[in-house]
Amino acid sequence: MKKLYIETYGCQMNVNDTEVVFSIMAKHGYERTEDISEADVIMANTCSIRDNAEQRIWGRIDYFNTFRKAKPELVVGILGCMAERLKDALLDTGKVNVVAGPDAYRSLPTLLEAVQEGHPQINVELSREETYGDISPVRIDRNGVSAFISIMRGCNNVCSYCVVPYTRGAERSRDYHTIVREACECVEKGYKEVTLLGQNVDSYKYEDVNFAGLLAMVAQISPELRVRFSTSHPKDISDEVIDTMAAWPNICHHIHLPVQSGNDRILEKMRRRYTREWYLERVARIRQAMPDCGITTDAIVGFCSETEEEFRDTLSIFEEVGYDAAFMFNYSERPGTLASRNYPDDIPLEVKTRRLNELIALQNSLSLESNRRDVGKTFEVLVEGPSKKDPSELCGRTGSNKMCVWKDSQHKAGDYTTVRVLDCTSATLLCELA
Repeated sequence: MKKLYIETYGCQMNVNDTEVVFSIMAKHGYERTEDISEADVIMANTCSIRDNAEQRIWGRIDYFNTFRKAKPELVVGILGCMAERLKDALLDTGKVNVVAGPDAYRSLPTLLEAVQEGHPQINVELSREETYGDISPVRIDRNGVSAFISIMRGCNNVCSYCVVPYTRGAERSRDYHTIVREACECVEKGYKEVTLLGQNVDSYKYEDVNFAGLLAMVAQISPELRVRFSTSHPKDISDEVIDTMAAWPNICHHIHLPVQSGNDRILEKMRRRYTREWYLERVARIRQAMPDCGITTDAIVGFCSETEEEFRDTLSIFEEVGYDAAFMFNYSERPGTLASRNYPDDIPLEVKTRRLNELIALQNSLSLESNRRDVGKTFEVLVEGPSKKDPSELCGRTGSNKMCVWKDSQHKAGDYTTVRVLDCTSATLLCELA
């Protein structure tokens, strides 16, 4: 069998897409390898959400080509969002043999056959039907504890800063029967947690089943199966979803709810289609139903024309919500988006950097404050494996998605156990077995 090596960048959806690619390729004589030096085909599954994500891939393409010295027939491929966005520009480098967008993975075996005849290949056709729902992914989680399940593909929101609708196409929901089947397969293989993935899971709809209904279907597969999901959109998360989460003990009490900005003018300019007031009402509704629910977020600073006062609104909404954690970024103009066509990227880099550092500092203090409130409490955690920093410690997450570490020689990855919080950092709960 030929050896296939894939590096995965970006979101959880890309991880799941890589698992789909391994499954497709395995049926055509390709074996997964984690040793790049023995690979016959090297691929990168890419992200285009920010410019620095793409710049990193350009460097990796150069690195991949160093292996041609020992193996001149080596094939280099670029998959995913960067493939969809840049298309022929990747082939024009002479360093890439195959370019395949997110909806073209079924064609990879055919593309590779043509490459071996000396012809570079590209397929970036987007689909309104493709969900890969009939494919059982080859899981790449070494611990065999957590699995990603894609429930939908694409996005219809067209936020003005975001390239995803152009690189992943229109939104389409996957047949719920195939989602439940895949979750059942995970349980049969010993997985203890699944994360349901979509660009906007709250807009899932297949026949008469909405996202709340799908959540309940997956939760009832096994009480031992933890259910998570990502990502929610503040304009779409419904009372029904919140109440379903509260009703099922194995649906984890954690919601990633990207705010992006705390200012209404900037939110409108971003085409987020909710207001600060609406967002805060959703947070209040979540906490009314689930007081222990972890809430995390994404935020962009320095969006086109953002004033200092408008940035302060983002700081204040962080303080008002008190997020457990956040992903925070400078605005990065992406070619082809509505913002790039209509608004100048007019905030100087030094101003963006200062604002970002200020927001990060605030979130670090909020995360520490949130974790300190958990000192003395006990939590059930799902063991994920040894801690990266200390192999004598185990690590695992609470239902609210907080990472715990503790000394333990009794348990292993996949076990449930109860820990007591002794101390904390802004990122981690330091625990003992309860």
